[in-house]
Amino acid sequence: MLRKRFAVVFVGVLALASCRGGDGAAPQEGAGGIKVDFGVTKEACPQAVDKTKGCIYLGTISDLTEGPFKTLAVPITDSQKAFWKRVNDRGGIGGYEVDVTKYVKDNKYNPQIHNQVYQEIKGNILALTQTLGSPTTAAILPDLENTQMVSVPASWTSLWGFEEVVLESGANYCVESMNTVDYAVEKLGVKSVMAVHLAGDYGDDAAAGAKIAAEKRGLTFESLTTQTGQDNQGGAIDAVVSKKPDLVVLTTGPTDAAVIIGQAAARGYKGKFIGTSPTWNPGLLKSPAAPAIKALYYQSAPWKAWGTESVGHTAMRAALTGVTPNDGYTAGWVWAYPLKAALEKAAANKDMTRAGVLAAVRQLTSVDYEGMLPSGAGNFAASPQDAAFRQTLIYKPDDAAATGVSLVEDFYTGSTAKDFKFEKPCYQ
Repeated sequence: MLRKRFAVVFVGVLALASCRGGDGAAPQEGAGGIKVDFGVTKEACPQAVDKTKGCIYLGTISDLTEGPFKTLAVPITDSQKAFWKRVNDRGGIGGYEVDVTKYVKDNKYNPQIHNQVYQEIKGNILALTQTLGSPTTAAILPDLENTQMVSVPASWTSLWGFEEVVLESGANYCVESMNTVDYAVEKLGVKSVMAVHLAGDYGDDAAAGAKIAAEKRGLTFESLTTQTGQDNQGGAIDAVVSKKPDLVVLTTGPTDAAVIIGQAAARGYKGKFIGTSPTWNPGLLKSPAAPAIKALYYQSAPWKAWGTESVGHTAMRAALTGVTPNDGYTAGWVWAYPLKAALEKAAANKDMTRAGVLAAVRQLTSVDYEGMLPSGAGNFAASPQDAAFRQTLIYKPDDAAATGVSLVEDFYTGSTAKDFKFEKPCYQ
């Protein structure tokens, strides 16, 4: 179902679906006269602050043990637990508190496992506060649509701008890479670009954005798909070293990035790498590739890093005392705001069913990110073209920074992203 394009039809569909609760359950009256169906109980949450309040159960499916993004996924998950605890400490939502600890599953960054564990928990939750990964989330997307389950992606594919049930935050990979290329042309003088990326929505979307910008800027462009795993980067390294592009837009996991950057530099490559946001982890500055990374690497980002002074960043740090700073925490915290806004709107509408939460999403013209994203972010009522957030940032490695990177370029929109028309996901 394409978001926003069929608003009139969709409202009618919601009216019908609300009669069945989105997945066959008859709605019931909950606390405060709010209509509920799945994942909302009159009984208190297991770790309730106020045991007189009911409980909203949200699910989490993440890469928690052995996948390529576990170093990001574990902080993302821990940060969201802290985010919702803050919500509960401040009174909850509509007479309910929120539990994000009971239904947490590991997808190992595998689409089949992701679908399997989703099926295990879907009957017990109202929504997903996290579904990590683009190809993994795509594996459950038809069911999310069928059950009207609103979900928060831990990813930034441009597909999400066209999906009604997905609450994305920040610029997508396509925009991020467009801005990366525009920045590299204007500030680094590059004339040739190579996208080295994983297959699937994550890598393909970023590569598509790099290609769009390179073509608009009159640059030579090549794209190379690689597989995850340290031992699978030989082809990518050979291509970078032999082709010698001025810029490599890198869209992999952190470990793969370290191998590619380190070994390409060891073989004489002197161009620049700019990594899409999930490519970075501060541990890279302790890897054997650290000297090459400091010399050749920049990091693009959808929002500002851990140490930033904003209301949201400050609240996040206060809620996560004692942790080693990691921008996985930052991402997890930012991603939670739209679902909080949707639940608050649904509570005000007295309809906390899945269909009711989805109807509330349609009413969100903006989301208060407490300064972590600029005003205007979080418009879920507009068309994909008008709702797309187009600002990103550039960082560089810095041993002295809390998460290993310091700001080079503040929120900006390059000319390519500014003019681009979102009529379909970039990689399609």
